[in-house]
Amino acid sequence: MIYNLAKKFMFNMDAEKAHDLALSSLKKTANSPFSCFYRQNVKSTPVEVMGLTFPNPVGLAAGLDKNGEAIDAFAAMGFGFVEVGTVTPRPQPGNDKPRLFRLEDAEAIINRMGFNNHGVDYLVKNLMAKKSNIIVGVNIGKNKDTPVENGKDDYLICMEKVYPYASYITVNISSPNTPDLRSLQFGELLDDLLLSLKEKQSELESKYIKYVPLALKIAPDLNDQEINQIAQSLINNKFDAVIATNTTLSRKGVEGLQHGNEAGGLSGKPLTDDSTLVVAKLSTALNGAIPIIGVGGISSGHDAMAKINAGASLVQIYSAFIYQGPELIADILEKYRSKY
Repeated sequence: MIYNLAKKFMFNMDAEKAHDLALSSLKKTANSPFSCFYRQNVKSTPVEVMGLTFPNPVGLAAGLDKNGEAIDAFAAMGFGFVEVGTVTPRPQPGNDKPRLFRLEDAEAIINRMGFNNHGVDYLVKNLMAKKSNIIVGVNIGKNKDTPVENGKDDYLICMEKVYPYASYITVNISSPNTPDLRSLQFGELLDDLLLSLKEKQSELESKYIKYVPLALKIAPDLNDQEINQIAQSLINNKFDAVIATNTTLSRKGVEGLQHGNEAGGLSGKPLTDDSTLVVAKLSTALNGAIPIIGVGGISSGHDAMAKINAGASLVQIYSAFIYQGPELIADILEKYRSKY
């Protein structure tokens, strides 16, 4: 009820202004009596993935809380884990506004944010300041003005800085909103990046006496050969997990809608089936070698279970969370518990 009232107010605002207002409000009310307006008592349903014990399998996808401003508020809502970022070594403003669009009839969102964030040092301060013990993944990327052939340097910088404070680290090479970024998903560039990150992981594990798993986030716009090649690279380089999928360049399901032709990545309901298909193909290609985190178009417990049945061990939500609020977490977990 409270969320529906807030949603009605915020959906009359510009999408990005509403997003900023919501995050600011959550940051201010976390760990205060006002958190009662969104706090949920969620029964523990533990699942072990990447050597970590998640209190439940439902996470918040990266992109909503890029700078780690409201981690404790999301913990209060009952998320099993939160992924913050994408963060880059240096602060950057992102792409020109407007760059965030609601497509309400399709329960979808198009964004071309462009890794807007305050930089990795700012995020680290927020990671150090959080009070909850929720599992936090940190999603890392490269600055827009870093040439793609030097991109791994940015990932290594971010990885080194967040390593002591992250539960796991996600390597984002699949956003459609940073020029040439997706080229890192293929061939020698991918193998070189994964190998360099694993070497850095080993070095940092020795330094901090702490093993922080590495996940790779991939796009939904991949053919079967590309999926198989990525799976083989992940296995060869002993990555800890893969996240499938990021937003899509497809406009299937939003044809003719207002904002349907805006540039950027499409998320929400139109992505559901394509994302689940990638999870299924990845699951076959990986054959249990590494776990999959399923994300993309999950707007119900049924959608979440489809991802899990396709091979995902955990799921993440974003767009449907904007449309439905924290109740979606409870809905997914009710469906999950009925099976497990």
